[in-house]
Amino acid sequence: MSNEKYNTLAFDFGASSGRAIVGSFDGEKIELSEIHRFPNDPVFVGGTMYWDVLRLFHEIKQGLLKSRPYNIKSLGIDTWGVDFGLLDKDGKLLENPVHYRDKRNIGMLNKAFSYISQEELYNITGNQFMEINTAFQLLSLKLSRPDLLSRADKMLLMPDLFRYFLTGEKTTEYSIASTTQLLDAEKRCWSKRVIDALSLPEGIFCDIVPTGSAAGTLSDEICEELSIQPCAVTAVAGHDTQCAMVAVPTEKDDFIFLSCGTWSLLGTELSEPLINEKTLRCNVTNEGGYGGKASFLKNIIGLWLIQETRRQ
Repeated sequence: MSNEKYNTLAFDFGASSGRAIVGSFDGEKIELSEIHRFPNDPVFVGGTMYWDVLRLFHEIKQGLLKSRPYNIKSLGIDTWGVDFGLLDKDGKLLENPVHYRDKRNIGMLNKAFSYISQEELYNITGNQFMEINTAFQLLSLKLSRPDLLSRADKMLLMPDLFRYFLTGEKTTEYSIASTTQLLDAEKRCWSKRVIDALSLPEGIFCDIVPTGSAAGTLSDEICEELSIQPCAVTAVAGHDTQCAMVAVPTEKDDFIFLSCGTWSLLGTELSEPLINEKTLRCNVTNEGGYGGKASFLKNIIGLWLIQETRRQ
């Protein structure tokens, strides 16, 4: 067997920090090496809480620079869920993505329920109701900033946006799409019923691609700027929770997991979504994962209070 290792690069963005990890496989075992770590701090401007997306993309470039000795064959990116950037018809970012904790989401749940019932929305999407969900963020834009939404040609969720910056390709990966409350959980496609009920522009939604599918290569511009070789880019599970799910150390089908970070996610993995009157009443969510699996889980408070205490 050849001693040459197959090296991949993973960018993992949490809501408070990010890191670049090289995974090396020699045919028998995988070794992980952290090569870059950085903070992810929101920025307040004019009363709005934004993600510093260009700084974060700069950190991706720093990770790529530090990966040069490893002869990287492919890379993937995961982030937190629900947040997004809007592109105009020329593919330019209209403004920095807004943080899910921004005040614009307040009151959007009840507003949405005036357009589509709580029961119908849950039965279609299987998502727990949280004002941070993409559907309610877009509804807020529709009501308060229709001019911005009218100029949007495409919406890209955060891992898809970073992937677009690297490759120029606009697609939405399945697991991150399942955090939006806009995905039909059974059909695994954008829900026309929900989109129409909220009067959102259907054309902004990109094609959904399976978790783990090929998603282009690093652009010539990036390779020239950083003096690196082209490598494949993979649409890994864009939602960080689903990346963690793949790595749960069990071979059993019946297990419980607790994923800890800014949020803590407690649940199990199922072969298909579980959507009924009881799961609606308990406000439990179904999220898509690798291999078409469904994560049946509940968002509970995690390390956010500690992170905020340290920040302040």
